[in-house]
Amino acid sequence: MGTSGWSYPSWRPGFYPEGLQPAGFLGFYAERFDTVELNSTGYRLPSADQFRRWADAVPDGFEFAVKFTLTRLDRVTTFLERVLALGDRLGPVRVVYEEPRDDGTLSFVQGSVPEGVRLAWDLRHETWAGVGGLVRVNDRAAEPFRYLRLREPPYSDDDLRGLAPTIRDPAYVYVRHEDEPTAPATAARLRELL
Repeated sequence: MGTSGWSYPSWRPGFYPEGLQPAGFLGFYAERFDTVELNSTGYRLPSADQFRRWADAVPDGFEFAVKFTLTRLDRVTTFLERVLALGDRLGPVRVVYEEPRDDGTLSFVQGSVPEGVRLAWDLRHETWAGVGGLVRVNDRAAEPFRYLRLREPPYSDDDLRGLAPTIRDPAYVYVRHEDEPTAPATAARLRELL
């Protein structure tokens, strides 16, 4: 259970204590949650050194879910080489693919991923409807894990009470950030209800 990102100065105060500098945000966040979704990696791929620094800043058991925007197959290897610098802190890789169904692309990506790397497919073209055997984002029946993105805040307590029984373990659940620190509060409350 976590949020989409952690580096939001507007969450101070409310989530981050007044006076906590941005360099301390990740460590503070990781004391309260066990995962975070990295959306920025879908727009600009950080260096392997940056991934190592993030991994070093969090405790054992913490996982980063990393976004990969699949636009060109020649970027798959570079992406994987860099995110593997997270080591055992690497959670699922959310593969965002906007194009029509292409089983060759699917096979290439799946064949490029080292053993143990989990993919969650965010397939956005309607021609992918009905394709099975994949972990699809927001598929509550997916196996062997679920990857859920809560994108419509604010969530009332009644909303969260209704949602909690529908989440089966193991699941990665990420609440979209807002300027206000509602995402960490929502994630914490949902975690209490599970």
